[in-house]
Amino acid sequence: MASEEQDLKGLDRAAVLLLSLGEDQAAEVMKHLAPREVQRLGVAMSRLGRVSTDQAHSVMREFRDKLERQTSLGLGADQFLRSALTKALGGDRANSLIERILHGGESTGLENLKWLEPRAVAELIKLEHPQVVALVLSYIDPDQAAEVLHFLTDRLASEAMLRLANLDGLQPSALRELNDALDELLSGDSQSVQVSAMGGPKIAAEVLNRLDTTLSNTIMDHMRSQDEGLAGKVQEQMFVFDDLINVDDRSMQTMLREISSESLIVALKGANAPLREKFLGNMSKRAAEMLRDDMEAKGPVRLSEVEAAQKEILQVATRLESAGQIQLGGGGAEAMVG
Repeated sequence: MASEEQDLKGLDRAAVLLLSLGEDQAAEVMKHLAPREVQRLGVAMSRLGRVSTDQAHSVMREFRDKLERQTSLGLGADQFLRSALTKALGGDRANSLIERILHGGESTGLENLKWLEPRAVAELIKLEHPQVVALVLSYIDPDQAAEVLHFLTDRLASEAMLRLANLDGLQPSALRELNDALDELLSGDSQSVQVSAMGGPKIAAEVLNRLDTTLSNTIMDHMRSQDEGLAGKVQEQMFVFDDLINVDDRSMQTMLREISSESLIVALKGANAPLREKFLGNMSKRAAEMLRDDMEAKGPVRLSEVEAAQKEILQVATRLESAGQIQLGGGGAEAMVG
């Protein structure tokens, strides 16, 4: 039987940790998190039910153990921070966060968008040229960008994603002009921002990976009709359900703690045998047997249900990878098996 401590998922454990630290200390920690991380943690903290003393102690022990394993007093603080964040987030994602932490950079117009709800961002850009929308989508986090797309028309979303996939940079003057305009609109305080590389097939794929199947397919169909070669490059960067066969066992076990049993049952109904065994092999013998029985009892399911469940699991996987908790490896262009 699972213990109480195991019932807390990763986000809930983080919420318990911050609540245990107290208001002032929690505020200091949250200053160094990305906007979307702060929002998710805030929701988790507000929704957290009763937490037993044993659960709280378990979370604190886990944090202490991880800290003891990761702390390296032989490194300077800046060097340690750069190394730790780069390992956790990857070079591109870590750089902007490192600069903000080490150099105290204040939020600019584009940066302020990261703190807005997706619907509010969509309202700001829904009448802009698709190229402007593409630039904004390339700057905010992929999770947020995917949510923003749901509040735009299919035509604007498709046109913007086509331009996002084609985007490989921007003239500093044009970027400053957009940033200043957003600064004036959002805060009235104009500052410049430096961004070296924005957009491209990889960023487009990261956003598409986070969309529901219907909208993702609509955008990809439009992209293929306009530029089949570019669509192919984006598809190569996309991570599909079959690619989970390449995930290491530790990452797979971390994923399984975040996936609901019902979603897993439906998703594996449409998986090939090796991938199904990959999931089952990372479960306890009893849990694997129960899942097999549940899959047999489930009977036939619609392909749309399978695709939705697989997309949900992929969203969990990409979220955990973004948080540095698992490694997914490279994507592939292989079609999903129904």
